Amino acid sequence: MSIVIAAPDALVTAATDLGNIGAAIRTANSAAALSTTQVVAAAADEVSAAIAAVFGMHADSYQQFAAEAAAYHARFVESLSVTASQYSTAESINAALTQQVLGVINAPTEVLFGRPLIGNGADGAPGTGANGGAGGILFGNGGAGGSGAAGQNGGNGGPAGLFGVGGPGGTGGAATTGTGGTGGAGGAGGLFGFGGAGGAGGSSVSGTGGAGGAGGAALLFGTGGPGGAGGFSATGIGGAGGVGGSGGLLFGDGGAGGIGGTGAAQGGAGGAGGDAGFFGSGGAGGTGGTGIAGVDGMDGATPGANGTNGTAGGVAGNGGAGGRGGIIYGNGGDGGAGGVGGAGGRGGHGAVGDPGLTGGAGGDGANGGAGGIGGAPGAGGALFSQAGTPGAGGAGGAGGVAGTGGAGGQGVVVGGVAGNGGDGGRGGNPGVGGAGGAGGGPGAPAGAKGFTPTTGGDGGAGGAGAHATTPGGHGGAGGNGGDAGSVGTGGAGGAGGNGMAGATLAANGADGGVGGDGGDGGAGGKGGAISGNGGAGGAGGIGGDGGAGVAGADGSAGTNGAKGGSGGAGGKGGAGGAGGVALGSGIGGHGGAGGNGGLGGAPG
Repeated sequence: MSIVIAAPDALVTAATDLGNIGAAIRTANSAAALSTTQVVAAAADEVSAAIAAVFGMHADSYQQFAAEAAAYHARFVESLSVTASQYSTAESINAALTQQVLGVINAPTEVLFGRPLIGNGADGAPGTGANGGAGGILFGNGGAGGSGAAGQNGGNGGPAGLFGVGGPGGTGGAATTGTGGTGGAGGAGGLFGFGGAGGAGGSSVSGTGGAGGAGGAALLFGTGGPGGAGGFSATGIGGAGGVGGSGGLLFGDGGAGGIGGTGAAQGGAGGAGGDAGFFGSGGAGGTGGTGIAGVDGMDGATPGANGTNGTAGGVAGNGGAGGRGGIIYGNGGDGGAGGVGGAGGRGGHGAVGDPGLTGGAGGDGANGGAGGIGGAPGAGGALFSQAGTPGAGGAGGAGGVAGTGGAGGQGVVVGGVAGNGGDGGRGGNPGVGGAGGAGGGPGAPAGAKGFTPTTGGDGGAGGAGAHATTPGGHGGAGGNGGDAGSVGTGGAGGAGGNGMAGATLAANGADGGVGGDGGDGGAGGKGGAISGNGGAGGAGGIGGDGGAGVAGADGSAGTNGAKGGSGGAGGKGGAGGAGGVALGSGIGGHGGAGGNGGLGGAPG
């Protein structure tokens, strides 16, 4: 059987385009008529006249053919336009007739029960939280629930008729303070039809995210609606996912649980899956919400100021439990996976010290958030059925990296000591992976444990000691490297500053000044308690050279000259820093190299 589909708007557009094409062709033919039908002979001889006559005859024939084609084109365009108009008129009449017939059919049920016999329910207005209207008693889907106003709940979806799908729940309203609005519940499905989906929970800036709405239940044959997702929270706990709707009493699977909302402090729990009826599988549990990564620490703002610590990553939400399988036959739903923990924030870097003062210490890296626990599986039916699979634990968040220590300030006085480098911060611990969901029966294996990161959380490097800047000044000691978190590498110790060469005095016969000592290198940080290498020790600074002695004064006639001054002793090289200890599985850090001593000054 052939089916013809027509679109009146498209027909009208096509007719207009064809009319414009025809007008353009007629204009071109008219412009070419004079120059092609009245060809002037090239000369006065008979051959030229015959050639001109042939061209003119061809042009006359073309113009006659073009006129007939234009007339046919005009009739075709007119027919197309009339057809589109007639089709539109017929559609309008049919639509009006359909509405009149439905009005007559629906009038008694609307008076008696407040709902039509055939037709979809009305949608709730956005921003009002109004419930969706009920679908027709015989045929019709439920209307969608309206979204909630700020911080208010979303409207519930309308129930379906005998044949139809329940309406979806409205989204909960977002809140600036307090809890976000709860998502509306999905409408119940008809005798033959699915339950409506639950609405998503509203977000919150400084409170808890709204919970997702429950999925609508199917009546006799059909799948329950999925639960709505939990709302997002910028500073608190994410909203819990909605529970999945129950499957049809006779045949039908349970709806899946909603996903937990993402939260800064903690992700929301995933919703439980819906139970099946007599025959069918339970719905899968929702995945736990994700924890947000911690905020990085601030670097030192003024000379010698310490960096601030990072904030901890958010804890992940637990996965939802799977729904029960069919009472007679059907597998249980799988447990939802635990959410992923947020990474810890980085520690801020220490600032460089003022002249002669110690640089700021680096901030500590924060701990990563723990992964969520996997959801338990749903039980299977009584006949030849199995329990669902336990949910896997969520991965823990990575530990934050520590800030580095600031460099020491430069020396300012003769023979003075330059500033020491600041110590590096401690690395954050990674979040522990979540436990897997419990097994679905005696002896059944549990779900897989979540992954615990094995990298990150390194200790911060120690700041370098400042070099001496005045004659005979001593270099500053390097800062110690920061210890790693439970997993990570210790920070490297800072290098010691170099000593300055001794002064050469102006007096005749004076001894040269002693060179400044090099600064000691900083110790390397400890490796992680579980795994990670120790940090390398910092290299010692180089000692300054001794100052040159001054030549003695010349003697006068008959007297001896004065004795020249001795050269100054060179400064001691700084000791290398100790290598960091590996507390867990790892390698200890290398010790730093000692600095070279300074050269003695030349005698006068």
